[in-house]
Amino acid sequence: MRTAAVAGMVTAGAAVVSLVHTPGAVADPHASAVAPTAMSTSAPAAFSPDSASSVIVKSPVTGSDAADNGDEAADDSAAETTTDDTATDDAATDDTTTDDGAAADTATQAAQDDAAAQEESAPADKGRGAEYNADGTIVVIDKAEQPKPQPASAEQIDQWINEALDVMKAHGIPGSYDGIKSNLIRESSGDPHTINMWDSNAVKNIPSKGLLQVIDPTFEQYHVEGTSTDIYDPVANIVAACNYAADRYGSMDNVNSAY
Repeated sequence: MRTAAVAGMVTAGAAVVSLVHTPGAVADPHASAVAPTAMSTSAPAAFSPDSASSVIVKSPVTGSDAADNGDEAADDSAAETTTDDTATDDAATDDTTTDDGAAADTATQAAQDDAAAQEESAPADKGRGAEYNADGTIVVIDKAEQPKPQPASAEQIDQWINEALDVMKAHGIPGSYDGIKSNLIRESSGDPHTINMWDSNAVKNIPSKGLLQVIDPTFEQYHVEGTSTDIYDPVANIVAACNYAADRYGSMDNVNSAY
């Protein structure tokens, strides 16, 4: 009886085990609906936060993702470097443009200053009654239309001749007071601003000017250093004329007519 009982228990146990593992077996309606956890083989469900207080931890980056992220970072770095280089180039271009603009402005201003200085230093034509055409040539008139001279005072004429004689002596230019004065009165009546607008020199656009009626080319050639570059300046005009007369006639004292 004991042996049979044991055998029956063994047999019953095997039947129970067989029932549990039989595929498609119908569960006892009175049995629990919860499957034994020890028998579960499905993968655990992914974490899904169900409240605002849940903490989300960033998933670790896999090898391929890390490589992609690294490439993106390198591209971003290259883009930043390119941007920096472009900004540097732009800044250099701006600096160059600014420097070039400043240099151009400086050159323009310097040219304007030079022109203004030359205009100030260049003697303006003070010829009495002279008029000029648009091309710079003098307007030639009839002899009868020549403006009447306006002589300086005797004192002024004496002063100018004496100052001229001092300069001439310093430069070894011959001439006397009387020789200068006689020619001066004949040529200009003592008007330092006389300009001849009717003779052959006027037609050639090199009118005779000043106390001793000197043309511009002669004045420039025989101008004496230390005197004014203005052909209408009385002393400069006398000295240049006497220097020319000394070269051409030996002395202004030897001139008794147009020369």
